Amino acid sequence: MPALGTAPASISCTCRLGRAWLALAGALALHVTDEALTGFLSVWNPTVAGIHARWPWLPMPAFRFDVWLAGLIALVILLFVLTPMFFRGGGFLRVPAYAFAVLMIGNGAGHIVGTIVGHTVPEVTFARPAPGFYSSPLLMAAALWVMVELRRARLRDNG
Repeated sequence: MPALGTAPASISCTCRLGRAWLALAGALALHVTDEALTGFLSVWNPTVAGIHARWPWLPMPAFRFDVWLAGLIALVILLFVLTPMFFRGGGFLRVPAYAFAVLMIGNGAGHIVGTIVGHTVPEVTFARPAPGFYSSPLLMAAALWVMVELRRARLRDNG
């Protein structure tokens, strides 16, 4: 039994996972705001056109601003709605959460690499930094934190 005033390891572990998930949801909200304010679609849509010119079979959609923003706002709201499940350990959401965290690391890395090279496809250049660049490190850090806490939770459950 833990000492008075201390929580069992499983409770503190699930609290850490919940806080990490909450941080990732917040970081994505900030990232969407960053992209919306810095003209992300003015780079994304021409990039999709350039990629489709080379590989028409690749499923990459172009977006209208209102549809893109509404979809991302709905995603962010869903992430916040799921937060209580992560404070209880995540359950069946652990595997999708891990995949989502990996996707967010790739997302952030794409903005950083785009900033370094100054283009996406050769015909789509932009002034540096790339749209969404400023929030990318926070997005990647939050996603990495989720991955660490998911691993910690798995080890706790299997140990």
